[in-house]
Amino acid sequence: MTAKQFYDWQTSGGTDDVMRLVDVLERADVAWCAIGGVAVNHWAEQPMVTQDVDLVVAADAVDHVVNMLEAAGFQAERFAWSVNFKGRSAVSIQLSTEAFYRDYPSRAVPADVHGILMRVASLPDTLKGKIKAWSEPERRQSKRIKDLADIARLVETHPQLWPDLPDALRGQIQKPD
Repeated sequence: MTAKQFYDWQTSGGTDDVMRLVDVLERADVAWCAIGGVAVNHWAEQPMVTQDVDLVVAADAVDHVVNMLEAAGFQAERFAWSVNFKGRSAVSIQLSTEAFYRDYPSRAVPADVHGILMRVASLPDTLKGKIKAWSEPERRQSKRIKDLADIARLVETHPQLWPDLPDALRGQIQKPD
């Protein structure tokens, strides 16, 4: 079973939704990148299946991208800090509109995640995004624990990231050898 087939199995057909998403974003000709768990899966040694695809686009392209994704069959729901999309699978797509991520697309790198070619946040940006998510006290405990695990996976694979961790995280993550 290929990585793409495994992902498709885990997400009830999510490969098609993610590939349609990437196709729409590339046709829109806007700066964009995947963030969150998808980016971690690119940078960490061992990927984990996630049914969430978090991404960010250039701030001036949000409305254009929303219109294109809706035209491609995705259903959009707007929130204060994101636009969430649903396709035909179990995959949840969240387009962040937070200013924190505004510059991420300019530093994006090409990646193969679960056999799907896309753009992901740079390694430093991926770590910063995960630290931000982990540090939000109103975030559900289960999400913060997953963020902590993602940070640990990044540091295990890239020990040079250790000095970038805040003290509160260094007390919870084992220092790499």
